[in-house]
Amino acid sequence: RTSRASLNRLLDPSNPSVTLQTLERAARALGRRIRIELE
Repeated sequence: RTSRASLNRLLDPSNPSVTLQTLERAARALGRRIRIELE
């Protein structure tokens, strides 16, 4: 189980070390999905 503090670190916009994989794990922990769109 992912703690709220861990999620906050992952979702912190000033954290430069967030990867797509960590965003996916955070989204899954929140019951959400990641959608990335390039135009």
